[in-house]
Amino acid sequence: MSDPPSKADLRAAALANRDALSEAQRAVAAQAIARRGLPVEMRPGAVVAGYSPIRSELDPTPLMQSLAAQGARLALPVITQRGQSLRFRVWHAGDRLLPGSLGILEPSPAAAEIVPDIVLVPLAAFDRIGHRIGYGAGHYDRTLAQLHKSKGFAAIGLAFAAQEVKAVPALQHDVPLDYVLTETKAFDFRSS
Repeated sequence: MSDPPSKADLRAAALANRDALSEAQRAVAAQAIARRGLPVEMRPGAVVAGYSPIRSELDPTPLMQSLAAQGARLALPVITQRGQSLRFRVWHAGDRLLPGSLGILEPSPAAAEIVPDIVLVPLAAFDRIGHRIGYGAGHYDRTLAQLHKSKGFAAIGLAFAAQEVKAVPALQHDVPLDYVLTETKAFDFRSS
C-alpha cells in the first residue's frame, strides 16, 4: 500500500489542473461564481476582503464588484511581514494598486486598514471537508485563526472545480474554510 500524497504533491497536481484551464474557461468560471453570489447573508456595509489574483488563480473581481453593487465595502490583503497575519486595507474598483513585498498587488499604505466580515481565500487545492492547501507560507492560516479569535466572520475559498482533491492532509495549525465556491458548486463546510 502506498503512502497518501503529500501536500506538495497535491498542490502540484491541483495547480497543474488549474494552469491547464484556458483564459476563457477562467473568465467564465469567475462570472459564474459572481452570478451565484455568496452562500451567506451579507448585511449592508459588510466588509468583504478579496485578493489580487496571481498566476492562474480564480479572479475574484467580478464577485467583488457584484458585492460592492449590493452595498459591501471591499478590502484587499497586505503582507506586512513574513510569518505575520495579513492586514486588510480598503479598496475601491479603480484604485491604483502597488506591488507588495511578494510582488502581489495591494492597496496603497495610505488606504485605511479594516477588519473583514467575509474573507475570500485563494487556494491551490481543497477537499470536501473544508481543508485547503495554499502556497506554503501560512499567511491565510495565521490570519483566519486570528480573525476567529476576534470576531465572527466567514472564510470562503474560491477555486475551480479542477482544484478539488480527495483529501488534504491537514495539520493542527491548518484552519478549515466555511465554504468553497467553484464554477459548478457551492460547498458548505460549517456543519462538517
